[in-house]
Amino acid sequence: MNDTCIFCRIARSELPAFKLFEDDLILAFLDLHPIREGHTLIIPKQHYPWFEDMPEPVAARIMTVGQRLARAMKDEWQVERVAFFYTGIHVAHTHAHVVPMLHQHDVTSARYLEDGTEAFTLPPSPEEAALLQTAERIIVRLRQDG
Repeated sequence: MNDTCIFCRIARSELPAFKLFEDDLILAFLDLHPIREGHTLIIPKQHYPWFEDMPEPVAARIMTVGQRLARAMKDEWQVERVAFFYTGIHVAHTHAHVVPMLHQHDVTSARYLEDGTEAFTLPPSPEEAALLQTAERIIVRLRQDG
């Protein structure tokens, strides 16, 4: 693990997170600047800067949990699609995004760049109570899924 990496610090429980799933390999938690309600990050607990650096079992575990989250999100928000992608733009620690898609452009560059590249800002962070409620909703669905 890396002493200064924010995701390593979250994995070590040094920083708070709205955790949805955790095992010995990975941790899933709500994004603090969500594209849509339910936007979740899945990280390996070990520090790997880029997704291609991960061992296959860790990558497979992220995908498996991502699929479980996607099914829970589809049920909860009644959406047809859930996006799953890796970016690594803001934090050099492998992290997958799982996002319920309410609109076809929720995860395209058009969504981020509609005001131009110079004016882009992160989406606002919901209040803690809203994040807690969202986390609880997804956790309930995950438990129903097994």
